[in-house]
Amino acid sequence: MPAIDVAGEFETIQRLLKPLAHPEWARGLADDVAALPSRPGHDLILTKDAIVEGVHFLPDDPLDTVAQKLLRVNLSDLAAKGAEPFGYLLACHWSPRCGWPEREAFVAGLRRDQAIFDISLLGGDTVKTPGPASFSATLLGWAPSGAAVSRAGAQPGDLVFVTGTIGDGWLGLQAAQATLSLEPERMDALEAAYRTPMPRVEFAPVVLGLATASADVSDGLLADAAHIAEASGVSLEIDLERLPMSAAAQAWFEGRVDPQAALELLAGGGDDYEILLTVPAGAENALRREAERRHLRLTCVGRVVEGRGLSPRYLGQAITPTRTGWTHG
Repeated sequence: MPAIDVAGEFETIQRLLKPLAHPEWARGLADDVAALPSRPGHDLILTKDAIVEGVHFLPDDPLDTVAQKLLRVNLSDLAAKGAEPFGYLLACHWSPRCGWPEREAFVAGLRRDQAIFDISLLGGDTVKTPGPASFSATLLGWAPSGAAVSRAGAQPGDLVFVTGTIGDGWLGLQAAQATLSLEPERMDALEAAYRTPMPRVEFAPVVLGLATASADVSDGLLADAAHIAEASGVSLEIDLERLPMSAAAQAWFEGRVDPQAALELLAGGGDDYEILLTVPAGAENALRREAERRHLRLTCVGRVVEGRGLSPRYLGQAITPTRTGWTHG
């Protein structure tokens, strides 16, 4: 049954979104623009992601977690470039199910993550749509001039590292769709990883200082490794048996009869929002120290070699996965 809409768009802005706005730069959300001061010695780094009901989140997902995921997938992009986030532009396309309580829940999620990540709303747009709900955000951050890390700097001899664990996003979707059977606490952990992934914002300065190339793991570890390889004109060898797993993913993995196929699924599932980065071999110890200081798991999953493209391996043998990750239409 469609939700009852008790307010128009201007009331949504004034009552719900205005309290989230930056006190100066957003101009009270009463203008058609935001005005940002420059920051000497820095580049403005921008990223934009959109999420659509039925594609990136489930129709019955709580809208507070939808809002958090929207911000976090964008924050992950900035972190992988070594940028420091400060604000965002927001577009909301409310479906018929998005009445006032649902909008309040969505804004509560935004408010929660604004406090966690120290960012502010700068402006945007809000409209109704007869179709599925969709939301987009443009995140803005600063990086020292010319220093933002791209996908294009990996060099032969570099090592390939990934933060955190891989596969929880894909498994979390299965858990949310009730197509997975694990202990309840494992299911809860996986669903949380899918709905509210944790971007590695605290690792951005390390990326900036040590990485030769980096990307966030959104399409799948293998797919994003392929993006780095292509942009850098090198080959990335990825050792699937090194894939870091959470306790919940490990519990799922131990029940598989074909470990290679299971690892391919985890490495190609996407929605992990970890940072995949390449560093010179001589920087490994420094990188590990920085991860330890932040109590962040860090795993070497491969190396950069001469050649071109992705070179996945399992137990020392080259393999051809049936799927490396998501593709965008």
